[in-house]
Amino acid sequence: MTDNNKLAGKNVLVTAGAQGIGESITRHFIDSGANVAIHYFSSADTAIQLMDYAVSKGLKAVTISGDLTKEDDANALVDKTIEAFGGLDILINNAGSLVARKLLGEIDPVFWNKVMDINLTSMMYVTRAAAPHLAKNDNSSIVNLASLAGRKGGHPGSLAYSTSKGAILTFTRALSTELGGQGTKVNAVAPGLILGTSFHNTHTTKESAAATIAGIPIRRAGNAADVARAVLYLASEYDGFITGATLDINGGVYNM
Repeated sequence: MTDNNKLAGKNVLVTAGAQGIGESITRHFIDSGANVAIHYFSSADTAIQLMDYAVSKGLKAVTISGDLTKEDDANALVDKTIEAFGGLDILINNAGSLVARKLLGEIDPVFWNKVMDINLTSMMYVTRAAAPHLAKNDNSSIVNLASLAGRKGGHPGSLAYSTSKGAILTFTRALSTELGGQGTKVNAVAPGLILGTSFHNTHTTKESAAATIAGIPIRRAGNAADVARAVLYLASEYDGFITGATLDINGGVYNM
C-alpha cells in the first residue's frame, strides 16, 4: 500500500499485533512508515518476522511478550515501548478473545471474569499506562477493537464476549471525553464476520459463516485488511476531529 504521510515516523503500539487482525494492522502501519511495538502472547515467530520486515524498511521495531490481564505485564509493555522509541503517538488495543462458547446456564464466575479480563480489563491496564505518554504529544490517538457482537449481542454462546465488547463501545466514548483535553482522540472499530483469522477458524463453523454471509448486503465476509485499513484511518485522526466514534466494518449487515 502507499505510505500514509500522516503516519510516517509515528510510534505505534499494537497489542496482540502478531496474529489475525493484529498482524494485518501491524503490517499496514509498517507499510505506512510507522515504528511499531508488537505485543504478543503466543505468536513469537510471527512477531519476529514483522520486526524484521519493519527493520528491512528502515524503521524501528520491537517485540514484547506479556499477559495483559496482569497489571505488571501491561505496565512493562508500555515501559519497554517508551524505552525503544522514546515516545508514543498511537495505541491500538487489539488483544481479545471469545475464549469459548457458553450459554448463560453454563457460565461460572471463573469463565466470566476470564473473558472480561482478556477483553476489557487488559485494555484498561494498557491504556492507563500509555495515556501519560500519549499526553506528551500535541495530538495522539487510541483505537480500540470492539465487535459487531457488541452491537447486536452475538450468536448463542457468546454472551460474555458480547457483553465485554459492548463495554468497549462505552469505554471508548467515556475515554474520549476524559482524554480529549490532553489532545488524545479515542475511537473504536466494530468488525463483523472477518474470515481467515484464528478467531473464526476456532469459533465459527463453515455452515454458520455461510448463513451469515447470505445476510450481508455485499455478499462476502470481511478480511483482516478490511479492518486494518479502517484502524489506520482512525489512527491518523490524531490531529483530526473524530473522537468517541465507533466505525462499523460489517458489509452493511448492521448499521446505526
